[in-house]
Amino acid sequence: MPAPSTQPSPSGKPWSDALLDLEGLLERLIRHRVEFVVIGGFAAVAHGVTLLTQDIDICCHFTTDNLMRLQDALADLDPLHRMPSSRPPLRLTRETAAEFHNLYLETNLGQLDCLGDVLGVGGYERVLAESVSVPLPAGPCRILSIDALIRAKEAMGRERDRQAVLQLRAIRERNPGG
Repeated sequence: MPAPSTQPSPSGKPWSDALLDLEGLLERLIRHRVEFVVIGGFAAVAHGVTLLTQDIDICCHFTTDNLMRLQDALADLDPLHRMPSSRPPLRLTRETAAEFHNLYLETNLGQLDCLGDVLGVGGYERVLAESVSVPLPAGPCRILSIDALIRAKEAMGRERDRQAVLQLRAIRERNPGG
């Protein structure tokens, strides 16, 4: 087995610390009762894919109450919008929350992409219906099922998604009931 990389992650921390920060980010969302499903590379890793991920992609319920809980969960992490390039701080109000369908955020614990729809799967309710629960120290966390994750990654069509699909299919074949 190759030795772990000594290069720092994009946050400047060792990779192991950066990945622990991503789990800490999920735990904050769970503690604040944010309605979400993990959908991207972190979900693939939870299923056993060996590719490294540098952010968390979630599909969340884009209701005013849920977005306000999301903001509360991230409040002390200096959340910034990654788009537009001016990177304004996350400052939702009950009035402005309805304007968002996606949020692309940078926090002190890492990047968090919040999507209202998942290509190849659908909106939050459909994503929730096609998710499974995994235990985390802060409580159960929903992640996209292997089959739905394969559809989503096939729909994205990027090289890293194709690599993840190959591994997800192999995992599914080894454990067809899981």
